[in-house]
Amino acid sequence: MSTSQKKILVTCPPMLGMIDEFRPVFEAQNLELTAANVVQTMGEEELIETVPNFHGWIIGDDPATASVLQAGKNGLLEAIVKWGVGVDNVDFDAAQKLGIPASNTPGVFGREVADLAMNYVGGLARQSFYIDREIRANFAWPKPAGISLAEKTVALVGYGDIGRNVAKRLLAADMNVNVYDPFFEEVDGLAVKPVSWPDSLQDADFIVFTAPLNPHTHHMFNHDTLNLVKKGVRIVNVGRGPVIEETALVKGMADGLIHSVGLDVFEEEPLPKNSPLRQYEQNIFGSHNGSNTSDAVRRVSLKAIDLIAGYLKS
Repeated sequence: MSTSQKKILVTCPPMLGMIDEFRPVFEAQNLELTAANVVQTMGEEELIETVPNFHGWIIGDDPATASVLQAGKNGLLEAIVKWGVGVDNVDFDAAQKLGIPASNTPGVFGREVADLAMNYVGGLARQSFYIDREIRANFAWPKPAGISLAEKTVALVGYGDIGRNVAKRLLAADMNVNVYDPFFEEVDGLAVKPVSWPDSLQDADFIVFTAPLNPHTHHMFNHDTLNLVKKGVRIVNVGRGPVIEETALVKGMADGLIHSVGLDVFEEEPLPKNSPLRQYEQNIFGSHNGSNTSDAVRRVSLKAIDLIAGYLKS
């Protein structure tokens, strides 16, 4: 090993799943890779102990708090890159104050996450996931009546890269799309209707969340908004878990107001064994895996490596 090699910690699970493919890329950049043993995230205390030993850190959804970054700055840490789009777990203000170059990889997963959102919309409409489970687990042959997608109304929350790609897919299914985004900008070819949250929520057959997590979106779906929805609404979240107050979802399903939910993200991850959401068989659960295709992981990981290498060489 060259003494000039910089040490890089990777804690992002999708990237770690293909890490052997990226080892030569790190070597070509004269970077020494350490692949963390992590399922979803590392804890703050563990990070405070670990991060100072590395010059660069490619972050997943780990808590990159001011305390963690300060500990890193007190050690070897020179630069960080948030793998992916979401940045709510990284204190970029602290990084700036500490003089640690930092960035994410924006605008990279719109199509992949939108594909999963559409998969959940179709799965909830036709209960295909439920049918599959019944056939496999109970040797049953169920034939529940689903609903057609055409002419149904979707409340699409968030109209960034992911939201716009979701809109394309919903419109292709002949659905009507109301968009909730305070920074809405019209896109040629996408005939959607901008609406202010939570206006017209009672018209929605589906509510699809693609919004990032921030103080304005935290628990934007809650017990108050639950009272506004149409009976039988189906809800999808491929954004961030805490955008939805899960106790409101549980109440809505217990009261028969919400038909079912498709959630790739949760308030607590992994989903607790005792979560009341588990008792509703029509629900679809993911593992915060919306961006995880080999094509997307490869594309974003290479970008993240280039970014961290550039910071460390500058």
